[in-house]
Amino acid sequence: MALPLMRKATAVWLVENTSLTFMQIANFCGLHELEVSGIADGEVASGIRGMDPITSNQLTLEEIKRCELDPNSKLELIINPATIGETKRRGPRYTPLSKRQDKPAAIAWLVKFYPEIADSQIIKLVGTTKPTIKAVRERSHWNITNIVPTDPVLLGLCKQVELDSAVVKIDKKNITSNMPINITQKEDFSSASENRKSLNDLEKKSLDLDKDDLLKNAESIFQKNGNN
Repeated sequence: MALPLMRKATAVWLVENTSLTFMQIANFCGLHELEVSGIADGEVASGIRGMDPITSNQLTLEEIKRCELDPNSKLELIINPATIGETKRRGPRYTPLSKRQDKPAAIAWLVKFYPEIADSQIIKLVGTTKPTIKAVRERSHWNITNIVPTDPVLLGLCKQVELDSAVVKIDKKNITSNMPINITQKEDFSSASENRKSLNDLEKKSLDLDKDDLLKNAESIFQKNGNN
């Protein structure tokens, strides 16, 4: 699906100038609904100036009014050749200069709430480097005293969908790593039960032998008494 140019700037303009629902704006701009909600609350894209999609020939006023009357309808983009391939991302994630200072806070949040997360996942989500991640993990970062763990989605460094996908991978990894432990526990339990069974069998055999010995001793005593 083709997306508008400057998606967040377009979303800012639509939030400020229309009565479209968050879902309609999110679908049109290729964002998550929570991101649009964050834009409306001033928590996301606070420094981005809105871009009018009508003047940039990406939407018509009639199309906006049509969707305002029907919350279930979707905005139709006027195809702009420059928007083709907008969904493709090549190379490392680009982070605006104004957001780069927020990366350590996002890393601290991820490490705090998801200690098992791999460095490669943090790099993919936040667009940082391994030395920075290591410094935050070991609390040796030069600015560690001023770093406040903050959700990277609220900081605008990644989408909620991307964060959820990373969390799912962590959960799958934990389930896989716990499987051998459960199997060995079952094996230990089965071997312990087998040992108990063999011990019970030995006790029964010893009891049977004791009974046989007693009977033999009693018979020999009766025979001696009979001879006397």
